[in-house]
Amino acid sequence: MKPFATLALLAAAAALASCHSTSREVRQVPQASRPAGVEGAWVDPNGIVSTFAGGTFSTRTTDTNQLLASGSYVNVSPTLVEINMTSLVRNTQSKVNCALVTSTQLNCTTDSGAQFSLARQG
Repeated sequence: MKPFATLALLAAAAALASCHSTSREVRQVPQASRPAGVEGAWVDPNGIVSTFAGGTFSTRTTDTNQLLASGSYVNVSPTLVEINMTSLVRNTQSKVNCALVTSTQLNCTTDSGAQFSLARQG
C-alpha cells in the first residue's frame, strides 16, 4: 500500500474515533403502550378471541371470525370488570365477572360458576 493511502486511512480512522463518545448515555426506546385495563384483544386456551373496546364486548372464532357472543362491559374497579353478554351459539344471556390478575391475564367466573382465563393477545 502506498504511504499516502495508508496515511489517508489512518487519518480517516482517527477522525471517526474522535466522533465516538466515550460516555455511556442510556436512551429510552419507546415501547408500544399496552391498552389500559382490559381494553384490547384476549384469547382463551381454545384460541377464541374476546375483544373489549369502549364498553363493547365480543367473542369471535379465529378461523372464520364468526361472532359467538356480544354484549357490554363495565369497569367495576381498575382490576375488576363485569360483562353482560348474549351467547349467539346458545341464545342465552349471562353475566361474567373478571379479575385482571396481571396485565396479561384475566380470570373470569360466569354467573353459573364456570371459571376460565384469558391471555392478552399481542
